[in-house]
Amino acid sequence: MKLSPVILIFTAMQITACNASETIQQNKTNEIMSAEKYASNDTAILGAGCFWCVEAVFQDLDGVLEVQSGYTGGQMQNPDYKSVCSGLTGHAEVARIVYDTSKINFATLLEVFWQTHDPTTLNRQGADVGSQYRSVIYYMNEDQKAQAEFYKQKLDASGAFDKPIVTEISAFDGKFYIAEDYHQNYYNENPEQGYCRMVIKPKVEKFRKAFSEKLKK
Repeated sequence: MKLSPVILIFTAMQITACNASETIQQNKTNEIMSAEKYASNDTAILGAGCFWCVEAVFQDLDGVLEVQSGYTGGQMQNPDYKSVCSGLTGHAEVARIVYDTSKINFATLLEVFWQTHDPTTLNRQGADVGSQYRSVIYYMNEDQKAQAEFYKQKLDASGAFDKPIVTEISAFDGKFYIAEDYHQNYYNENPEQGYCRMVIKPKVEKFRKAFSEKLKK
């Protein structure tokens, strides 16, 4: 995955995307959070492999208020980790990200999303294989949908990746199931665990270097 070209491409494209998005009527309904508590904020739901990795990355971004690991996009009611890992429920491991729109926008979240995993591998991230690890954006409204489709198309056309992007872009169906307690804040609470040291730590360090100006102080 070529990281530097993606940064340059996003920087150039955000101007165009902002102009285009002005014509889109944004749906302000927050389907999964308390409207009173999060009235001035927005929510994104992203899947990019193991949710421990996604959570660890987005927790560091300035403007991100909360990240929760969970499951969405499947048929089974109230799935648990074991059932999702079977690959039979249709769910993806995702992170639900609540962010302050006065500090960070959806386009920046997409930029980080596409840089911190390989969106060209179908139902796989490294050694994590299965539809639960798919690259996916669950959009909350038409504005998020338009931006996700715009950037995906432009990144594909730019040649930033060696292969076509297979990221799924689907409407959020309103059903987000928070993962078990031990999955939450996993990297920070288990830094010496083998997967954390071998997989998450290098990813987070690479991310922090590339986005040093956008991290929490």
